[in-house]
Amino acid sequence: MKHILSLIAFLFIIQTSNAQLFKKEKVRYDANTGSGSTDYKLLRWGYFLGFNNYDFNFDYNENLKDISVSTTTGFNVGLIGNLRINDYLDLRLEPGLLITTRELNYDPSYFSGTPRNIDLVREVKSTYIHIPLLLKISTKRINNFKPFIVGGFSTALNLSSNQDNPNDNSNGQFRTTKNSQFYELGFGIDFYLYNFKFTPSIRGLFGLNDELVRDDDPNSAWTSNINSMQTRGVFINFTFQ
Repeated sequence: MKHILSLIAFLFIIQTSNAQLFKKEKVRYDANTGSGSTDYKLLRWGYFLGFNNYDFNFDYNENLKDISVSTTTGFNVGLIGNLRINDYLDLRLEPGLLITTRELNYDPSYFSGTPRNIDLVREVKSTYIHIPLLLKISTKRINNFKPFIVGGFSTALNLSSNQDNPNDNSNGQFRTTKNSQFYELGFGIDFYLYNFKFTPSIRGLFGLNDELVRDDDPNSAWTSNINSMQTRGVFINFTFQ
């Protein structure tokens, strides 16, 4: 449903601004009216809203059935600080709040004997303070469009982490680390409108560190076969500057 709503919102903006975007004459917005315009300022600010879909990538110690991950659509909101390097390069800091939930589903083969249904499922809720530092590489502006690619590194503090919880999976607690590091790659298009610059973008996120906190029991059915567990995800953001 959230994906559908975001698509409707995007199509509505494109429809209402169609005359601005597709005509040959550049729109008269302060982002494109000369060397003193917004696009030429050393520092620029904005905000973003969007959606995310987080998953886990597992590496295993033994060849058992994969842990199945059920994902949900999460929500993003945050601010943008843009440092202009030249006409084609910008350095961006995009601190934001990201909320998501993942559900891990274990195969009964992980357990000795017959496991309870409650033991086969673990829910992982995450509320991230996410801070990426990104390099934005843009093309030359084409009328009222400006495509770009973006990439960089990020760190995140998981406010929902139960890393320090003394209870583990034997008490129903699947634990993950507080801090994570990622690299990110994506692309988007700047749309120049009369009153603001609107930018839809899509970005992939790939974890660099193991985020699993293992159970005290070295033979734990939930954690002993996991060599590493790293986040991967996709963002769809809508930026306003």
